Amino acid sequence: MKSAQLSAIGPAEKSVRCIDVPDPGAPGAGEVLVDVVACSINPADILIIEGKYATKPTPPCALGIEGAGTVAAVGAGVTNLKVGDKVMSLGRTNWTQRIRDKAETFVRLPKEVDLAQAAMMKVNVATAHLMLTQYVQLKRGDWVIQNAANSGVGVDLIRLAHADGIRSVNVVRRTSLVDALKKLGADVVVVDGPDVAQRVAKETGGAAITLGIDAVAGAATGRLAQCVAEGGTVVNYGLMSGEPCQIDGFQFLFRDIHLVGFWLAKVMRGMKFDEIQGLYGKLGARLLDGTIHVEVVASYPLEKISDAMAHAKRESRGGKVQLRPNG
Repeated sequence: MKSAQLSAIGPAEKSVRCIDVPDPGAPGAGEVLVDVVACSINPADILIIEGKYATKPTPPCALGIEGAGTVAAVGAGVTNLKVGDKVMSLGRTNWTQRIRDKAETFVRLPKEVDLAQAAMMKVNVATAHLMLTQYVQLKRGDWVIQNAANSGVGVDLIRLAHADGIRSVNVVRRTSLVDALKKLGADVVVVDGPDVAQRVAKETGGAAITLGIDAVAGAATGRLAQCVAEGGTVVNYGLMSGEPCQIDGFQFLFRDIHLVGFWLAKVMRGMKFDEIQGLYGKLGARLLDGTIHVEVVASYPLEKISDAMAHAKRESRGGKVQLRPNG
């Protein structure tokens, strides 16, 4: 059996290799065996490999935050899954052909779900959904603003907000992204800059924006805070700038702006399995009704893992790079 594993901390395209590993064997009591159909390569995977993430692995080790497949066998006592069920993995060792683990490591999916799409649902879609719903109670017609709007999370947030009647302001770095994001349902798209708050106010007619979503940190956090209405909340979930969040004290003292952090892994640790199954059941329905769809720009076998990693590191890919462990 083949598996893509970390050999050393370093550049992603040089630090992961495909190796032969023992087959996991038949599932024991309470376990299931899953044939992995599709896995996604996320920015967090690359950061982990290169030693730049919150968790630092000890090589050699298995990798892969996201994966989806079909149940090949079930162990004694497993009642929530059966052979042939489509599942999404909650584990973080998905770049492999087969996984044997506890039944609670896998979320059952609707049989109509495309597994390539399901393999992109665990991280970005859940992050976008939870940030939209967990901090501010938005209703139809309300506004949200985000930066890095062309990112995986950003695109999912645009789609989810549009489907629910929530209007979005989307901050990007270049004008070439404007039309593409508007076609996805973005209401306003602006290019970032020192005067972005003034331009956002003009574009929205001075609307009160109560929620800001920040993936960049650094000075970009402060610019979002200026766009958010008094008493509003800015949720930071990324550090793309490589700098700490920077907000003028005026925003805290006199405008009562709240800054909170979001990390999906931590949120998931605080959820019961039934809650997790329910969350992804709702998101699976969003895949089926077309609300969520992510383009896959390329798929690679595990043997081409170096090429896949190099492709995933390119900017402006236009979609996700995936692995197909079983062809």
